[in-house]
Amino acid sequence: MNTDEESVTTLEDLRGDLAQRYKWTPSGGSVVDSAVVDADMTALARDGYVVWENLLDAEQCREIREVVRPWLGHTGRNSFEGRRTQRVYSVLSRTRVCDRLVDNPRVLAVLDRLLMPNYLLSALQAINIQPGESAQMAHHDDGFYPIPRPREPLAAATIWAIDDFTADNGATVVVPGSHRWGKSRPGPGDRALPVVMPAGSCVFFVGTLWHGGGANTSAHDRLAVTAQYCQPWLRPMEAFTLSVSRDIARNVSEDIQRMLGYSIHPPFVGAVDGLHPLRLLGAEQDAEQD
Repeated sequence: MNTDEESVTTLEDLRGDLAQRYKWTPSGGSVVDSAVVDADMTALARDGYVVWENLLDAEQCREIREVVRPWLGHTGRNSFEGRRTQRVYSVLSRTRVCDRLVDNPRVLAVLDRLLMPNYLLSALQAINIQPGESAQMAHHDDGFYPIPRPREPLAAATIWAIDDFTADNGATVVVPGSHRWGKSRPGPGDRALPVVMPAGSCVFFVGTLWHGGGANTSAHDRLAVTAQYCQPWLRPMEAFTLSVSRDIARNVSEDIQRMLGYSIHPPFVGAVDGLHPLRLLGAEQDAEQD
């Protein structure tokens, strides 16, 4: 819609691109076979989560482990963060080594169907559960948004196993089917399963699924990276436009730029001084992104 030539007379007129200059293009998920995505969506509808094994190789896991290790200092400030759990926030502002997790095509292909276009990255953290950590309180990731259940998910998350996830080292525990629940919370009689998977694997789950970090009764750490995403009209958990410099934003993929907030939720949510935020990065006149 060209607002110079057409008048806005209905709300439908505001669904189009008012920025004109930065056109939306398909994400990197468009390369994934639709039959594969269909199967992933079927698993998500049934269970609320899906596991993809061996998306990263041993060398990629080793590289992430080596880069992240120096930042693993402080443990959590409360029992939810984990008194024996080390967390690294704002990973995007520190290194490019986890970018391939954020914009992995298999992840984006599912997000493209699950959320609205121009969905946002809500959080990117490294989480290291140390021996002796107790089980995390069960929660669902979009429970921070005060919209009653049952409902469609407002967010989704990935947890990438950088170390093997085992039943006794703090593997994420999920409650299958709980994404469809209303006000109910998991109880002693509900089936809860540890997500056991080898290093390099990823579990993807919707924001309404009840889950939590497991207890680590082993003698070894359990390192993971989590990338979380939300609808484009919600406030993300991490304020990336403050923590990630423009110089860094210029050097990440177009998909990550879009997910950092250099995008528009039509007609103008996310605008800067009435203009598309990509202008702040010095994008070319013919940039192909909305």
